[in-house]
Formats: sequence, structure tokens, C-alpha cells
Amino acid sequence: MPRLTQYNYVFAIGTFFALLDAYNNGANDVANAWATSVSSRSVTYRQAMILGTIFEMVGAITVGARTADTIKNGIIPGDAFKGDAGVQMLAFTCALAGASIWVMWCTRHSAHVSSSYSLISSVAGVGVAVAGASKVQWGWNKGKGLGAIFAGLGMAPAASACFGAIIFMLIKMTVHLRKNPVPWAIWTAPFFFLIAGTICTLSIVYKGSPNLGLNKKPAWYVATVTVSCGVGLAALAFLLFVPYLYAKVVKRDHTVRWYHMFQGPLLFRRPSPEGTEAARVPDYAVVQHHDEEEVKPELKKSDSSDGEITPADHEKGIVVSEERQLNYKELMQQGQDRFHARLRAKSGLLGWAMRYLHENKVEVGEIYEKRNMIITLKRVPAMIVVGALYGANYDIHAAQTGIHGTPEGRRMERVYAHAPKYANEVEHTYSFVQVLTACTASFAHGANDIGNAVGPWAVIYSAWNTGNAAKSKAPVPIWQLAVLSATLSLGLITYGYNIMKVMGNKITYHSPSRGCSMEMGAALTVLIFSQYSLPVSTSMCITGATVGVGLCNGTIKAVNWQRVGLLVFSWIMTIPIAGTIGGLAMGIVLNAPHFG
Repeated sequence: MPRLTQYNYVFAIGTFFALLDAYNNGANDVANAWATSVSSRSVTYRQAMILGTIFEMVGAITVGARTADTIKNGIIPGDAFKGDAGVQMLAFTCALAGASIWVMWCTRHSAHVSSSYSLISSVAGVGVAVAGASKVQWGWNKGKGLGAIFAGLGMAPAASACFGAIIFMLIKMTVHLRKNPVPWAIWTAPFFFLIAGTICTLSIVYKGSPNLGLNKKPAWYVATVTVSCGVGLAALAFLLFVPYLYAKVVKRDHTVRWYHMFQGPLLFRRPSPEGTEAARVPDYAVVQHHDEEEVKPELKKSDSSDGEITPADHEKGIVVSEERQLNYKELMQQGQDRFHARLRAKSGLLGWAMRYLHENKVEVGEIYEKRNMIITLKRVPAMIVVGALYGANYDIHAAQTGIHGTPEGRRMERVYAHAPKYANEVEHTYSFVQVLTACTASFAHGANDIGNAVGPWAVIYSAWNTGNAAKSKAPVPIWQLAVLSATLSLGLITYGYNIMKVMGNKITYHSPSRGCSMEMGAALTVLIFSQYSLPVSTSMCITGATVGVGLCNGTIKAVNWQRVGLLVFSWIMTIPIAGTIGGLAMGIVLNAPHFG
């Protein structure tokens, strides 16, 4: 059949919502996956953007085609459309629209929800609108129905919690509880590189790309290759990483650099430098000194003529007395004003854009006033620059620990107080392991969650291109995986901070040894579930692993259960809300009056 040119507008709208869904996925789920590494201070947000982009795209392109099949063909049977390719295109366009609208609203309000379950729920709602509830695959359906998919809602976080807790307890018993933990951390590091390397290789070989057929290899082959790669990485860590870490942490050699790592065992014989200066190990404490100076709860309102706090007062640090203290909204605004003042003081494009927007504000009156329209047009280039660079400069750690003097700030202080703090030299060892585990988690996310948007988009494109609804079961083109993975990375880069600022340390205390355990536990869970074509939520997995590791502190008070409860509530509400939006959209479009 020829291409459905009469449905060009449907294809265009479907493509838009597929890209929007991928963007929201990057800003929501990918940001949550990297929040652990950023919260632990193992990587900066900029480093997370670079590494996240690389590994998300590699995972999506090489592995992502398999999980797309579940969402494409496992929920709504193909015969429900009765061979009408146009109806099929409309159905999956509405499904993408319903999921995108819900996730976009939640991301805007820093409410973390699962992009996977948003789309699945929306597809189910569309299925009810198109063919009735009886046609939707509510049961197991060989692991592809809604019953199998939603089973992951409970199983995936629980499995991640167990895996994360087991790995962290292994680190805790082996290293943290020793009288002199630093040597134990250094000499056991290759073993944890072995674990991380095996999981990373497992995600490539055992799960594999369908085009390579690696998943069809015999079990002995898979086990041999994965373990061999893990052992090889451990051997490299023993030969290169251990001597470097010994020189830096034990000998306190401030002259050693990362490229000296390639000298290997020769670093053991490297003479100690003269002088008293010692090598500096990063401070991995959650609350830094500059965080404590962000906002002071006793700060009063200024006595300006209108009784309001002005941005100029914030920047100058003017403090005058009044009867009452600042309320929560004013404290939050004050912290943001001071942060924006620091950005305006920067050099470069972002500093220029922030200064330009600050000095050229829209004046009093409606937006359609001539002067306001001119000012708005002039502000557009600066707004684009801020939109692109603001996230990379956002103070995520200050936002995570909460504003001092607020209930949230006091709650997080209580949670952190119940978590033992380990030596920076020990945590420094696991910061390198966490970089590897974070990349593994990002690879697994790209492999798993790219199917959310590419599945429906592949249906829309194939139906439009061939004119035959049955052809929608064709393999997903590689170019679609590449385009959506790039869009997903764009979401992480430009808007991921909005989710990252409320995750991470808002659940429990983070550190590199805890963080790498969380990420390995979550990555292992995603890989196992994806092997059976179950599109589990990566965000649910990392959240479950975070809670599991937090409980390893020995008390339930080391976990912020309010935040966990809000997360679980948002996951549950996603099912009816996203399903209703998608179903209503399809019902309205399908039954709208039309003129032939």
C-alpha cells in the first residue's frame, strides 16, 4: 500500500510527542539515575551530562530495540484496529500525548514519576477507548501484558533494595567496620571493580543487541565472557589503580596526577615529595560550608517602603529587624535570589544572559503593551542561553539538603544524623567505582527506557510509511533509536536539574560507597527484568536501592519516609491519571465530527 499522505499531520504530531516524551524521560528518569552520583559528589553535574549522554546513546542504540516490542505489541493486540492504519496512528499518538503531558507537568513541579509507567498506562487507556476494555491485555500475556508489567511496580524496587543492601553490607563489613579502613579500601578495590565490571559486561553480552545475537549464546559462553571481563578489569585495577591510590592516599603525595596511574607498581617506589603539603582528597560531606551560609532562618524582612524584600537587599546582605521572621516562601525566594546573584557575577555566556534578563525585565502592564513586546523579543536570545546553561550551573547540593530554618531542612538534618560518616580517604576509593557503576546504570537505562517513546513512534512511522497496520510489527529502525536517545540526553542536559535537586540526598545520606552500591543494585535489577522484556522503571529501581542502602545504617530513621511515601503515591497516581488523559484524548479525536 502507498504511504498515508492524508495522515501527514498525525505523523507530525506523533513525532512531536515522541520527542517530547523522550525529552521528559531524560529530564526525569535519567536525571534521577545520575542524582545518586551527583549527590555523592563523585561526579559534577557537568560530568554527569557528558557521561550520561554517551552511555545513554550507546545503550539505546545497541540494546534498546528489544524492550520496545513489549510496549508496541504486548498491550493492545494488532487486530483491535481491524487493519485500519490511520486509527492505529491516532491511537499511539494519543498515548504519547497523554504520557508526555503528565510527565511534563510533574517534571515542571519537581514531582518525580515513572516515564515507563506513564506511557504504559496511557497506552492502556487508549486501548480501552479504541476497542473496549476486553481487548486490552490485562493479564500476563507471556510476560508482555499489563499484569506482567505492573508486577514490576512492587518487584523491581524490592529487588533493587535487596541487591543494593547486599553490596553495601559487603563494603561495610569488609572496609568500613575495620579499625584502619584505608588500607582495606585500597586493597579490596579490585574486587568491587570485578563486581561492577561483570555487571557492565553482562548488560552488553547477556542482554546483548538482537542484531548481534549475543543473547542466544549458550550459558557457559555468557558466564565465561562476563566473568573474564570482570576479572580483567580487576587485574587492571590491581596493577594501575591500587598503586596510584596508595601514593595519593597513604603516602599523601600531592604531586601525583591521574596520568601517573600508568606507571603501575612503580608508584610504590616513588619517593615522597619534600615539604609538608599533603595530597588533597575531596570532601564528600553532604552539607558543605557554603551550603550552611545559603539562608539564615533568623533573617528579617527589610524596612523598604512597601514592606517587601527586594533583590537588592538580598545581594547587599541588608538585614533589619521586624516583628516576624521570614516565612517558607520568602526563605526559598531569598535563596534563589542569592544564587541568581552569583550567576550574574560569572563571566561567559550564562553570566551575560542572567545580567541581561535582570536588567531588562518586563515592565508593569499587559504583555501586549508595545514596550513589553519589544522587551520580550529582545530577551529571547538570553532566555535561550539560560535555558541551555542554567542546569549545568545549578547548586544541586544546596537544594537537596533543604533550606535551613524550614521543616524540610530540619528533617534532613535528623536523617543525616543517623547515618555514620566514613573517612574521605575511604570514600575517595569508591568514587572511582561509582563512576563505572553510574555509566553502567546509564547504559542500562538507555537500553530499557528508550523503548517507551520509540515503541509507539515505530508504530506510527511504520503505519504511515507502509499504509498497513500489520507492518507496525517490523523491527525498529536504528535511526529512530539514535534520534530519541539524543533527545533523551538533551532533556538531561537542559532540565534534569529540576528533578535532581529533589532526589538523591532527600531520601537518605549519600556517599560514594553507598552510591556505587545503589547504582549496581539498580542496574542489576534493570538488566534482569529487561532480559524478560519487562520495561521496569529505572527510577523505581534506584529509589528502591537507595532505601535498601539507607536501612543498612541500622535504623529506619536514616530514611526520609515522607519523601519515599510521596514517591510511591506519585507512582500509583500515574496509572489512573495518565491512562485517563490518553483514553479521553483518543475518545474525543476518534468520535469527533468529520466531513467527508
